[in-house]
Amino acid sequence: MRLWRKLTIGTAAGFILAGAVIFALDTADRVFPPPLERTGAVSAEVLDADGQLLRAFATLEGRWRLKTTVADVDPQFMRMLIAYEDRRFYEHHGIDPLAIGRAGLQLVTNGRIVSGASTLSMQVARLIEPRTGRSLSAKILQVIRAVQIERRLSKKEILDLYLTHAPYGGNLEGVRAASLAYFGKEPKRLTVAQAALLVALPQLPERRRPDRNLAAAEAARKRVLKRAAVAEAIGEGEAERAEATLVPATRMQLPVLAAHLAEAALRSKPNEREHRTTLKKQIQAGLEATAKSAAMNLRPKLSLAMVMADARTGEIVGEVGSADYFDASRSGWIDMTRVSRSPGSTLKPFIYGLAFEQGLVSQETIIEDRPADFFGYRPRNFDMSYQGDVTVREALQLSLNVPAVRLLDAVNPARLLVRFRRAGVRPILPPNEAPGLAIGLGGVGITLKDLVQLYTALANKGEPVRIGDGVTAKPGKIDGEPLLEPVAVWNVSDILSSVIPPAGAPQRGIAYKTGTSYGYRDAWSVGYDGRYVLGVWVGRPDNGAVPGSTGYGTAAPILFEAFAKSSIATTPLPRPPSGAVRIAQADLPVSQRRFSINASGLLSTSSREQAPQIVYPPEGAHVDLGARSGDLSPLMLKLQGGRAPFRWLANGKPLPDLSRRRINQWMPDGGGYSKLTVIDAMGRAASVGVFID
Repeated sequence: MRLWRKLTIGTAAGFILAGAVIFALDTADRVFPPPLERTGAVSAEVLDADGQLLRAFATLEGRWRLKTTVADVDPQFMRMLIAYEDRRFYEHHGIDPLAIGRAGLQLVTNGRIVSGASTLSMQVARLIEPRTGRSLSAKILQVIRAVQIERRLSKKEILDLYLTHAPYGGNLEGVRAASLAYFGKEPKRLTVAQAALLVALPQLPERRRPDRNLAAAEAARKRVLKRAAVAEAIGEGEAERAEATLVPATRMQLPVLAAHLAEAALRSKPNEREHRTTLKKQIQAGLEATAKSAAMNLRPKLSLAMVMADARTGEIVGEVGSADYFDASRSGWIDMTRVSRSPGSTLKPFIYGLAFEQGLVSQETIIEDRPADFFGYRPRNFDMSYQGDVTVREALQLSLNVPAVRLLDAVNPARLLVRFRRAGVRPILPPNEAPGLAIGLGGVGITLKDLVQLYTALANKGEPVRIGDGVTAKPGKIDGEPLLEPVAVWNVSDILSSVIPPAGAPQRGIAYKTGTSYGYRDAWSVGYDGRYVLGVWVGRPDNGAVPGSTGYGTAAPILFEAFAKSSIATTPLPRPPSGAVRIAQADLPVSQRRFSINASGLLSTSSREQAPQIVYPPEGAHVDLGARSGDLSPLMLKLQGGRAPFRWLANGKPLPDLSRRRINQWMPDGGGYSKLTVIDAMGRAASVGVFID
């Protein structure tokens, strides 16, 4: 026994002497420095806008090693870790003489190793410079390195290294990776039972892996709880309650959200550790859950894509590039949000918006849905039937093709494309073709991302925003003229918000439009409330036909389910702007009661031979412009017919400038009755009386 005691004392003295020698040498010449640069690369992480983990990438050697700091971990875990592994961590300088003495005494008393004397600093030394075997020389090297590490790093930095590199079995390293794998959550908030398991595993990570040896994991956790209770690192009775909690027997997959966007982020800056996106994790998870359930009901080879954007900021808050990134049968690796396809009828709202803006029609204007020939182009409705006379409101809600083409012919396809360019979107025309009437029925190519960008203007009172790419491209407002005027936007949204939802879908207070491309190749649905725009595409990545797949029957149910699962509260659509009213057909000006084209191909409501007519405001209308509050807004003036230029008069006083447009504005001096008059180039005049409220 005396021999054992002498050996123990000699060993401890040897450790202390070695530490003193290396301390002196390290102080003098910094010889034999610790290989801190060998700490190893950490996993690249893709984060959402709030810093939550969307996806992590394994290191080159295939390890999940997530950067972790003390601030990333539950304080309860830190207390239990120090109580179990190194009670005097904040007092010693790399080695703990009392622990060495205790370990030696236990060795002498029991004839075997009962407890170790490794400090957390020594364990970090072993992690950055792994030993090949258990030997006295290896232990002495740990002591030396621990002293060196303590001299170079703060206590917090040492803990950060441990938390990042501690082994947890298999290819898991660090507390964050282990917490995500076994508990499915970040270690910021842990239960006592969870914290105890994470403290226990690094000692013998392979033997104690709960997914391989559940009994060993439970026993190790019990020892940690017992010591933590003795050290008063946990409250009274908490150890017993934690012991009753089941140890997880399976290992979960680390987050793999936003697969396509995460890959793009990594490609853009491959050497960065963190990649911040504009996505919102809760919304992204909801969209992916929707895509997963929808894919189960889709035919083979079909994929789907979704983009949700904030119409106010332009930030992409959710994006799904395919039904399943790892499903080769659906070409899941192709990001279909960036592929140009035919948009079907989804561009029709912008045609109607232009017609409203130019004063050609109102919601209750009658328009014909009958066979028509536009210089050889003969559009037909989707179901091959015709409705006859319908209102403009009904024509848009039913997505009738002939009325849409009639209006596009009147507003001019080239003008429509000019408006799209205002929103930063340039649809792809067929090679060597000028803009034609087929645009209204999907005769251009556009990506889902660009389609959503167009619709942000409808959710944002006509002001488009650039939605960026979620990673590098900066979103934001597009300077310049609006895509459509607010009154026109309100008319479109008022109509689309009353479209009946798909069977079984709840009414969420959103406006939406569907589209089906020629040959059933693409099914679309785009919806928006007062804040968010969501676009859905369903089809085959190889552009093959999918008979029976339609925007309303296939894409719209996914749209409503995605809105529900995104867990965002519905924001009401914008309030009607000044001058926005829904006028009954009987109260419309004669020129707006019916939209038709005469034998010469000219609009009968806007022929140059017709005298000017004031379309808005109507005779005797009460228009709320904020006169009562003292914050007056301008009044929109619209006319049909007549010959430019036009001179407007308000209460007998001419407005400053002549105008060649049939749309103008007048700022009243105050509330009350006013008389508005317009005179065209031929001296013909029209007048209306209105009340400004």
